[in-house]
Amino acid sequence: MKYLGLDLGSKTLGMAISDKEGKIASSYQIIRHNEEYDRLIEKIKTIVEEQKIEKIVLGFPKNMNNTIGPKGKLSLDFKKKLEENLTIPIELQDERLTTKSATNILIQGGLSRKKRKKVIDSIAATIILQTFLDRREKNESEHIYYD
Repeated sequence: MKYLGLDLGSKTLGMAISDKEGKIASSYQIIRHNEEYDRLIEKIKTIVEEQKIEKIVLGFPKNMNNTIGPKGKLSLDFKKKLEENLTIPIELQDERLTTKSATNILIQGGLSRKKRKKVIDSIAATIILQTFLDRREKNESEHIYYD
């Protein structure tokens, strides 16, 4: 199964895509949207069709105390718009600290602040998607029974 991971920011949408087996997430692209969500949905629909995506994993930014703030509400509203416009399932993945993790990875890789700013959202989307894939894989392996 092929997945598309999304990290919705206020100005950009970071995207990651999985391999055909749904095991490895890779950075895909960043789309600047300036809160033009209808145009953004159309671009996502095109990517879903072209890449034969079977499920979308949308980052869900919760507060550290597990409450839902304004950014979490934005993700819930965006999920609803996606569900109204697409026929594939949309799953939420807790994304707390993913941007911090992505920043740390890029700093360790020696990228300048300017270069980090250009790729941070797609790296965060990759972390969101890989976390989802790893969790799914773990859950599936726990249900294997041996005779």
